[in-house]
Amino acid sequence: MNTNEGTVDLVPDATVENVARAALLAALTGAFAYVAFPNPVSPTDITLQVLGVFLAGILLGPVWGGVSMTLYLVAGLLGAPVFLGGSSGLGAFVGPTGGYLLSYPIAAAAIGAIVHGGRATRDPGSVGLLRLVGAMVVGTAIIYALGTVGFALAANVGLYEAFLVSAVAFIPAEALKMAAAVGVVRSDAIAAS
Repeated sequence: MNTNEGTVDLVPDATVENVARAALLAALTGAFAYVAFPNPVSPTDITLQVLGVFLAGILLGPVWGGVSMTLYLVAGLLGAPVFLGGSSGLGAFVGPTGGYLLSYPIAAAAIGAIVHGGRATRDPGSVGLLRLVGAMVVGTAIIYALGTVGFALAANVGLYEAFLVSAVAFIPAEALKMAAAVGVVRSDAIAAS
């Protein structure tokens, strides 16, 4: 009797780890949506979601950072209460914050590409402060650009007015989120040494 035993190639460990990390950062971003503060000069609250975008790009790189934020959007689209104030569904994408949401995968990918210098990832703790902050500034510019357009369309206002209330009004909060992201990366690098 001839029995052939074959082997089955499983999903590589690195892929499983990256999927798990992407899902974790997507869930963290959803949790950050519940941390909201009123913005006195904008009808849109300040949340910590953008901190999740920063961390996804920095920690996961361009590919998996973008995947993470795409998972986040798909979860919200399918009804998980992961957007501002526990909202979800298609309405969030056509409302005043829809442009921000749609920008998250693009911004995370751009941040990751700048931090890691391409598609391959490296230890983000070894990246210089200027590069980290520069990457987050680029990511913020992407978020503000799409967020401003989305807000202008949803609120039926001009781009200048939309830019003032949906971008400029958030600059101090984004600076604090950048500092927090740097702190996370630096504390991880210190703990590893």
